[in-house]
Amino acid sequence: MLTARQIFTRTSRGGLNRNIANGSGSVKPRTYATSPKEFKLSPTIKQLLDVGASGQAGPSSKAAEETTTTVCGWIKSIRKQKNVAFAVLTDGSEDRGLQAVLLREGAEDGILRRLTNGTAVQLRGKLVESPGKGQSHELVVDEKEAGAIVVLGECDPESYPIQKKTLTPEYLRDHTHLRARTTQIASMLRLRHTLNRRLSAWMDGEGFTSVQTPVVTGNDAEGAGEVFSVSVAGQSSPSSPSSSTTQSSEAAPPEPEEFFGRPAFLTVSHQLHLEAFATALSRVWTLSPCFRAEPSLTRRHLAEFWMLEAEWAFTHVGEGRPVDGVCNVVEAMLRGVVGPLLQVSSSSTPQEALADPDVAALWSYTTPSALTSPEQKKKEMEVLRRAFASEKWWPRLSYTQAVAILRRAARLPAEEEGEIPVEGVETPKKRVKFEFEPRWGAQLQAEHEKYLAEVVFGSPVFVCDYPRTLKPFYMKVNEGGVGERETVACFDLLVPYIGELVGGSVREERVEVLRESMVRAGLVGAEEGSDEAWQWYLDLRQYGGAPHAGFGMGFERLVAWVGGVENVRECVGMPRWAGRMLL
Repeated sequence: MLTARQIFTRTSRGGLNRNIANGSGSVKPRTYATSPKEFKLSPTIKQLLDVGASGQAGPSSKAAEETTTTVCGWIKSIRKQKNVAFAVLTDGSEDRGLQAVLLREGAEDGILRRLTNGTAVQLRGKLVESPGKGQSHELVVDEKEAGAIVVLGECDPESYPIQKKTLTPEYLRDHTHLRARTTQIASMLRLRHTLNRRLSAWMDGEGFTSVQTPVVTGNDAEGAGEVFSVSVAGQSSPSSPSSSTTQSSEAAPPEPEEFFGRPAFLTVSHQLHLEAFATALSRVWTLSPCFRAEPSLTRRHLAEFWMLEAEWAFTHVGEGRPVDGVCNVVEAMLRGVVGPLLQVSSSSTPQEALADPDVAALWSYTTPSALTSPEQKKKEMEVLRRAFASEKWWPRLSYTQAVAILRRAARLPAEEEGEIPVEGVETPKKRVKFEFEPRWGAQLQAEHEKYLAEVVFGSPVFVCDYPRTLKPFYMKVNEGGVGERETVACFDLLVPYIGELVGGSVREERVEVLRESMVRAGLVGAEEGSDEAWQWYLDLRQYGGAPHAGFGMGFERLVAWVGGVENVRECVGMPRWAGRMLL
């Protein structure tokens, strides 16, 4: 068997050398990088354990006596006995950590007393197969050897805020700078990385180009007015980064009324800029921060959040309605990205049922203040797994059908004759009470979305063709609608226990219809020459404008759905919401 040193011997190309010569288990001796092309960082704990678990790393006792492995990280937990101590070391690369067996016989206690939770250390020992369950290997460290244990950064156990006990989300939010050291938040951050990586791979496989769009913008893409203004901080303001620099008022030039010459805002959506790129590159996407000055304090809203947005041209190609084609793209993306992270089995425990260790860790996490009981969490996990195990397309219905379903459930009279029934949907025996009456032309409330996704279908569901008056100006107006009954070719993807996850539409490519929608939205006037600020957007249609579509997906909501996290404030490293920004 190979030693840890042999496993990570550098190849001539700088990779990890896992070749076994003549089946004897011998490899080339470790060499240091002789050129930048050969340079590699030392392996993380995850890399050590993953290669060890693959069957190539199991060091024999003889090999273990000859070689040593050096590992750096933080003490996650430590248990001290008379002649031995057991410490779990983590470097954040995975959720398990590496158990270190510290042999104490004949050694002084001085160094061991300094090893407490949170302490940064460097350990040098022998990586051997572990006799215990739940871990493939462990690091055996002899304290008597010089340099076997080096404390790199001490951590006072009395004042350290991240104690070895259950910590509430509210407490951790007050210690945002330290909460990434907990299992839950670290797993969430790694899940974000995994989802980001898988989304990028899926988009690349479908021919999408990743582009970077502006964060500072001159428009409100959604038209809701919930934007943050961008302005230059006053030179004398204590909060200004440059306030410590003293300048003569005579030498300072007068500040412009607007730094950019026009009002500027933090973007609430990158869609409009993506549309410009899509007219040149056909298929584009971005995962970028967005900002919304919404005072809502619900568990689904943040003031700063991340959105995956995509736009692509030539959506008229293919069978069926273009909006169905957009739904197909979204569902295929989610199935391709999320599906492999979930292992479908008959097991009832998250650790056994979910393949990805970080997803499993998040579903296993609970606190006394949790809103969801273990039984409810088990049910939610089953719904999630079932959604990705099914080979059928997720249900799709129109907004009109959704309202009809809700009104029948509430025992309200039908609003129009000849409503199109939805196959397999039955009227409940008992009347459902809604706080807000469902009616055509009104927004679907959270309670309505919850009923449709969790009760009626028990799976993700696409609700399409909303009234024109409820949606932004850029959505394509459907044919056949008259007056207040006009609809647009759009959809919202509702998922159980989250609500709206994705919103998208076919974009309006007809210049005159688009301009009419912009007049309705108050963006331009009815008279000629009033659309100067938006002329660039109209130009996209006037100069080779092709049928195109796109969607936006809340990244934190995706993390919450996949990881079973109750609040999106625990789905981003440093959350910001109304009245709260600690760092």
